[in-house]
Parts: sequence; C-alpha cells; structure tokens
Amino acid sequence: MSTAQPVVEHPSASTQPPVVGVAGPKVFGILSLVLGAASIVAGYTFVVPVAAVVLGILGLKREPASRTFSIWGIVLGGVTLALPVLAVVFGVALLAPLGIFALLQGF
Repeated sequence: MSTAQPVVEHPSASTQPPVVGVAGPKVFGILSLVLGAASIVAGYTFVVPVAAVVLGILGLKREPASRTFSIWGIVLGGVTLALPVLAVVFGVALLAPLGIFALLQGF
C-alpha cells in the first residue's frame, strides 16, 4: 500500500476564466445601419441619410464592437446622399447641350 496523497488543485482567486462572447454596446452602429437602410426609402428628406452617416462615425469612434454596422450605415447613408447630387450633375451635363442647341436655333 502506498501512503501518497492525491494532489487536488484548487483554482486560485486571482485567476478567472476568460469571458467569451461578451461584446460592447452596439447602439450607434445598429442605429446607423437601420437609418442607412431607411434612407434608401426616405432618401429625399436628407435628414435620415445625414443621421445615418453621423451615427456611423460616432459608432466607429466609440464602439469598436459595432464596426461593421457602422461602416454599412455610413455607406448606405453616403450613397443615398450622393445619388441626388449625381442625378443633378448628369442631368445638367446631358441637358445643357440641348439648351445650347435650342438657343442657337432661335427658339
């Protein structure tokens, strides 16, 4: 018979298991994404896309966990803001030659 005692290890109080799956708040990122998606429908208001871009920038700076949501909110809001501007630029570029020809014809 052996007189050796079994070794029992007790976890020390200073070491805690790592916490898995806990992310920071994602409020700004989620709001940015939702407003970016809503700005596709309400794009002519200019308020919703601007809010999506602003909240996306705040989300990038304050909430690293919501980086993807924030980026998509910025992209959707930015595209929605850029579409009317591009439509006016291309409309003027396409219609300006017609106006010049009309002036030359004496209309």
